[in-house]
Amino acid sequence: MYWDGNMGAWGFVLMLVSFILFWGAIIAALVLFARSMSPGHRGSTGPGGSAAEDLLAERFARGDIDGTEYTSRLAALRRARGA
Repeated sequence: MYWDGNMGAWGFVLMLVSFILFWGAIIAALVLFARSMSPGHRGSTGPGGSAAEDLLAERFARGDIDGTEYTSRLAALRRARGA
C-alpha cells in the first residue's frame, strides 16, 4: 500500500473491465444453467435426426398418429430439411 491511494486512470479502467467481465460470466452461467434445467430442453438428437423427427417418432410410439400419417409427415419433414 505504498501507492498513496491513487490508482490512476488505468487502474479504474482495469477495475471497470474486470467488474463487467466477472458479472457477465456469472449472468451467462446462470442463464445457461436455467436453460438446461427447463422442462422444454431437449438433449442432442443424435447424428442423423432432428428434434422434429424425434417428436414425430414419439407421437407414433404413443399411438397418437398411425403409420401412414407418420411416414407422410416424416417424408415432408425430410423434404423441407433438404430444400
